[in-house]
Amino acid sequence: MAEHLASIFGTEKDRVNCPFYFKIGACRHGDRCSRLHNRPTISPTLLLSNMYQRPDMITPGVDAQGQPIHPDKIQEHFEDFYKDIYEELSKFGEIESLNVCDNLADHMIGNVYVLFKEEDQAAAALNALQGRFYSGRPIIADFSPVTDFREATCRQYEENSCNRGGYCNFMHVKMIGRELRRKLYGSRHGRFWGTRSRSRSVSPSHPSHPKRERERERDRERERDTDRRDHHRGSGRRSGGGERHGSERRRRSRSPVREGSEERRARIEQWNREREEKGQ
Repeated sequence: MAEHLASIFGTEKDRVNCPFYFKIGACRHGDRCSRLHNRPTISPTLLLSNMYQRPDMITPGVDAQGQPIHPDKIQEHFEDFYKDIYEELSKFGEIESLNVCDNLADHMIGNVYVLFKEEDQAAAALNALQGRFYSGRPIIADFSPVTDFREATCRQYEENSCNRGGYCNFMHVKMIGRELRRKLYGSRHGRFWGTRSRSRSVSPSHPSHPKRERERERDRERERDTDRRDHHRGSGRRSGGGERHGSERRRRSRSPVREGSEERRARIEQWNREREEKGQ
């Protein structure tokens, strides 16, 4: 029994522990999740939640003043941020990996994952970050269960084929330029980084496993089913009070803030329907 429980821990077969929190260190259901989120008391990985604020966060390609912003400026802004974080946290030990999420869902947007070589280095960095601010915003840091980013990142995104866009529940890791990576990491990441398509190249010591791929596909299917159920429940709740709710929706559409979870789920549902229709 113990061996069986150990073999399914953190997988879809585990009905007790949340597989998404185990693999990604974040879950869109948060504390309302029906499965347990086992937060580690020590880990070599830190999660800095929602820390990166891209300049076109409200509307892609447009800054906060409503002016178009060139992609090169967005990348320059990101690399300045990346360099700041790397140089500050590398004071506490060797950083093996620093990943910034380019996802748009609330539980993943702007998340920064820092993997240190040793757990005590991560602990020292966590202590130093308590009560700190970055760009006028408090830093929310904690240990993360994620130590293998190959399991956490979206392979389809790296192949430019993810149909869930920024609302995918696997990491869409934002890439830095080759020059900055060489400056920060030297030759340590030469085999695995460079272009997006090579960033997940599998080394001989870590071959791709068909069972692992099937588990990832089941995770995605479970998320799609949950999206459909949540959307149908949300549609029922919104059916009454047409005029008042309609005016509220029109006011929200004029607001520059990001769309809410219900709207995002509806959009994902629409994408899935279009994809199924094309497949038929």
